[in-house]
Amino acid sequence: MKKTLYMAALATATILAMTNCAQQQPATGLNAGIRPENMNTEVAPGTDFYQYACGGWIANNPLKPEYARYGSFDALAENNREQIKGLIEELSQQDNEAGSLGQKIGDLYAMLMDSVRQNEEGISPLQPDLQAIADTETREQLFALLLGDLAFKGVQGLWHQGIGADMMDSKSNLVEIWQGGLSLGQKEYYLSEDSVYTKILDAYKQHIQKVFRLLGDDEAVAARKMGSVVAIETRLARASKARVELRDPATNYHKISYDELKAEYGPFDWDAYFHAQFIDSLQELCVGQPEALKEAVAILNDTPVEALKDWAQWQLVNGNATLLGDELFMEHFDFFSRTMSGQQEPQPRWKRSVGTVSGVLGEAVGQMYVEKYFPAENKERMLQLVANLQEALAERIDAQEWMSDSTKAYAKEKLAAFYVKIGYPDKWKDYSKLAIDPQQNLYTTMQDVRVWSQHKEVDDKYGKPVDPDEWFMTPQTVNAYYNPTTNEICFPAGILQYPFFDMSADDAFNYGAIGVVIGHEMTHGFDDSGRQFDKEGNFRDWWAAGDGDEFKARAQVMADFFSQINVLPDLKCNGQQTLGENLADHGGLQVAYTAFKNAQARAEAEGDTLDIVDGLTPDQRFFIAYAGVWAQNITDESVRDLTTRDTHSIGEWRVNGALPHIDAWYEAFGIGPDDPLYVPKEQRVTIW
Repeated sequence: MKKTLYMAALATATILAMTNCAQQQPATGLNAGIRPENMNTEVAPGTDFYQYACGGWIANNPLKPEYARYGSFDALAENNREQIKGLIEELSQQDNEAGSLGQKIGDLYAMLMDSVRQNEEGISPLQPDLQAIADTETREQLFALLLGDLAFKGVQGLWHQGIGADMMDSKSNLVEIWQGGLSLGQKEYYLSEDSVYTKILDAYKQHIQKVFRLLGDDEAVAARKMGSVVAIETRLARASKARVELRDPATNYHKISYDELKAEYGPFDWDAYFHAQFIDSLQELCVGQPEALKEAVAILNDTPVEALKDWAQWQLVNGNATLLGDELFMEHFDFFSRTMSGQQEPQPRWKRSVGTVSGVLGEAVGQMYVEKYFPAENKERMLQLVANLQEALAERIDAQEWMSDSTKAYAKEKLAAFYVKIGYPDKWKDYSKLAIDPQQNLYTTMQDVRVWSQHKEVDDKYGKPVDPDEWFMTPQTVNAYYNPTTNEICFPAGILQYPFFDMSADDAFNYGAIGVVIGHEMTHGFDDSGRQFDKEGNFRDWWAAGDGDEFKARAQVMADFFSQINVLPDLKCNGQQTLGENLADHGGLQVAYTAFKNAQARAEAEGDTLDIVDGLTPDQRFFIAYAGVWAQNITDESVRDLTTRDTHSIGEWRVNGALPHIDAWYEAFGIGPDDPLYVPKEQRVTIW
């Protein structure tokens, strides 16, 4: 979907609140925030700053079997999950009125936790739908089934469809179709001749056959069905765009009339398709990737019906593999988690259940969470930090000699127009029409959830203006985002905790941690993608002649630098794919450091100074706080998988790749030409 691709989040990982025991500073009454035991001072800062700042944390937090990647984000998310579990279990013990949020949350959690029932039922809830697919004889019968009874039963289909802001008319919603249909996520897994990818594809083929064997098919039938699935997905992969190509808004927007859709992307019963999605009287829509959609329709029209039936059965079981007992769940986990990312064990059932409840009833859970765990004073301090960061970014815009005055002026207008969301929504999502019936099996319940979700999206958005108050993350989420079509920056309550934010810590810590997060999201409004949207959220070139080319040249320095980084001995970072996030890290560091120095100057004018604590200057603590956010342990498999599909660099390189382009970092630690991380000044990125 367009929104998920262009809305820039801080990280894809979703962070243990730690007790801060650093030395108190007498001048401010606040502590230094830095925990010396998280560092490894045997490593020189200029040799490996990531190990210097995070080596103690990395050594003391070995990778848990239930994680392929475990870092500061995950540690904080663990704490949030424990808190949410407590809230849910309290609800489960109450006598909740039927139809209340308490009843829905408590009953859904109880259903997810009921392993006995799930294992007794096994795949039986799925069998009638598998048989219905098998019983179809014609293409028309199969399509009618896919658009009818199976429309909300977990069949992903060959494309995605949704409703979001029209990037050329940001106040209006637009129906969108986006490429999809690849169970492995990225086209490289199907098409690359690299031995690493071919091994993954071979393992995927074996996984499909094992799943069909679990459904009762013999070896020959399972092998045939696997061949059908892989052939369809490989064909679709050839027509799909790579992750780098999807980052360009201009080439992924094709607004057409509904009549044009039916004329150019057929033959296909689009009326029946959209009616099944509760959308009627459609006039226009956006096709993100025309080549992929044309190929998807061609696959539906010319693939033998038996092969399409095999594919439909795979889609159905793969979309529900976590709901149908432990045997199928473990096979699903073994491939998608153990093989693809190196995770050795599934998370405990209660963690998975809390995650699902937070996904289905996210804002209902979030409302309970913020009432108990998010003090009002946290929001007030964040608002002040955001204002200080906006002031600092305006200063840095003014200071750029490569930008013309007119570009600077409009950039500051856009900056001033940021819609700031902190903690939680001003209005909560309405779940009154969602029914959770504990008498139903989990498979049927999740179908009801999907139906409700689609109805709600259509009711709230189809033919209606964009709601600027909609949140795209729940309050308990450990993340943040910038959305270009609403020109908004959002910081959920979940992330406003240590090691990102600490009310008891001084400015050096908070500007280095949450300050850089704020600056990161602000910079997304001016990265290689976000800069193409104006202050109203419309896709429009507001840059003066020549300024855009100058920006691209400077941004290319960043892309080239990261493309030379070896994330594994045989694998380099994709600097073009991660460009937007790397630019946001760079801008976040520059802007937050400027805001920090401004805050220091104001404090010193009032007689408050930041001292050296544990041998660390305030500037040094600023950069150590930043690095601490990205502390993590990670498997090689996960490094490889994320490098293929993620727009974020691996945590190590968000430190060792970002800081060598920050002049103040060199000064803070006395980094010189003899240090391995040193980058000559003329080769550093110079944008913000």
